[in-house]
Amino acid sequence: MAHARISANLPPDIDPTKAPVAFGRRAVPKLNEELQSPELLTQQQALMAFCDLVHDPENICQAIEVGFLHNLKTLLLHHDSTVRQKTTQILYIMAMHNVGRQGLIQNSVISALTKLLDDPVDICRKNTHQIFEMMAKLREGAVGILHAGLIPSLVFKLKSESDEIQELILDTLSNCLRVEASEALATGAVTILKEKLTHSSAAIRSKAACVLLEIGTHPEGKSTVCDEVIPVLVSLLEDTDPEVQASATGALMFATVKPQGRFSALGAGAIPPLLKLVAEETSKARLSAIKTLTMLAELPEGRRTLLDHTDTFQQCLKDPCEAVKRAAQIAISVIKWKP
Repeated sequence: MAHARISANLPPDIDPTKAPVAFGRRAVPKLNEELQSPELLTQQQALMAFCDLVHDPENICQAIEVGFLHNLKTLLLHHDSTVRQKTTQILYIMAMHNVGRQGLIQNSVISALTKLLDDPVDICRKNTHQIFEMMAKLREGAVGILHAGLIPSLVFKLKSESDEIQELILDTLSNCLRVEASEALATGAVTILKEKLTHSSAAIRSKAACVLLEIGTHPEGKSTVCDEVIPVLVSLLEDTDPEVQASATGALMFATVKPQGRFSALGAGAIPPLLKLVAEETSKARLSAIKTLTMLAELPEGRRTLLDHTDTFQQCLKDPCEAVKRAAQIAISVIKWKP
């Protein structure tokens, strides 16, 4: 299915080639001075020029040293949409480099970006979410997003943003909730994520399941996932997209750590689709499926059902992946266990 993409094209009257750029180490300080100019065109041209320079980590280091980030933070609230667009684009490019991410953290840029979540211009919001997604890959960045109190806003934006931005939000949440999930749970994230599990986009279904997986790694998250989404996760085990299958199986694996999760999964008919995933040698969900079935085998009803399918696990003992072989051995021992 075709999806609308947010365009980054600039207004036709903006010509970045007319921006005068200094050479050598003087370039970045000169552009930093021009950012403070009262002339809109000068600011725009300086931002255009720095967009080309910022791909070099050395220029990022120099920009941080001369206070470039302070001026960029000020420009985030500029009345001109082109200025905001190029400012967020520069920050995104900086966030692609470790030195840039560290600079953004040290200069409290994450908090400054929160005001752009409601920007009327799509590309400004997209750039902002790209920055968050990159920052969240670094633990300090994820912690910064959590400390900025952004999680409730990100969760609620899943209801209104375009599919393209929703994907970025889900990636950000996955990394942040790996650190801490209580705020997301208090916001009702599980209910919203449950809706995303049936989205028309396979990428959104898969990423939503990944976020639920991270929530399920926390003790307080397991119960909520067990109560609300296990039947939907079970239905996704037969999704046509392998990534969705793998993400759903991973989320189900953590949800079935609790006895209530195992009962719920059994009641939802999880065993047949999980066995099918185990039997598929190329399945990305194979390891998670084996581990989930092992937990279901700890229930008498699950064990009785799986006793007729030990040959499926025996086949896994020939798998080239050591983790799959070990998991299959454990599964067989649990299934054949007698009190």
